[in-house]
Amino acid sequence: MSGIDPEKTLLLVDGSSYLYRAFHALPELKNQKGEPTGAIYGVLNMLRKLAADYKAQARACVFDAKGKTFRDDLYPAYKATRTAMPDDLSRQIEPLLEAVEAMGWPVLCVDGVEADDVIATLAEQAKNQGWSTVISTGDKDLTQLVDARTLWINTMSNEKLDIEGVTKKFGVPPERIVDYLALIGDQIDNIPGVDKVGPKTACKWIVQYGSLEGVVAHANEISGLAART
Repeated sequence: MSGIDPEKTLLLVDGSSYLYRAFHALPELKNQKGEPTGAIYGVLNMLRKLAADYKAQARACVFDAKGKTFRDDLYPAYKATRTAMPDDLSRQIEPLLEAVEAMGWPVLCVDGVEADDVIATLAEQAKNQGWSTVISTGDKDLTQLVDARTLWINTMSNEKLDIEGVTKKFGVPPERIVDYLALIGDQIDNIPGVDKVGPKTACKWIVQYGSLEGVVAHANEISGLAART
């Protein structure tokens, strides 16, 4: 990452992303009272490692707030295919929030938006003030934020993506990740893309036409695209 100022680094953790991943990745752990603790154990260990690896001058652990967001109003089918949160996971949320705060991490939950939105807002504010940002998450959507001052990392897969890394992984640069996702859709969030368009085709079109707007503008030149949109 060029332009990094070691004296001005913001570390943002997508707590909701890691909560789910820790719950499914780790063995079923319980305390002496029989309460589930696996997700708590996983997230807290990850935060300890992050704090040791990145000597950030500011940091926060961001979680999704309860209730619906503006996306549900815009698209009622958003995440409609997701199953309900397992009880053993939901029981760990409040104890985890308390434990994270006890470790000295500010915890952020903003009503009406997701953790992604909070992280994106803070990263943009940090960049505008000359700070660098390290975003720790397993969510590919947040790779769109990567730039000369913003690094995307996933501690569970040991990935670190800068601009070059995002481009190599997805076939498009960070500023075109939104275009890429719009074309392929997101099955997990129940967001449809263009029919029969996968990652390779999406990358080919974006590279050829420059952007999603360029693809749309040349739809009549692309075999079958006009009929699929």
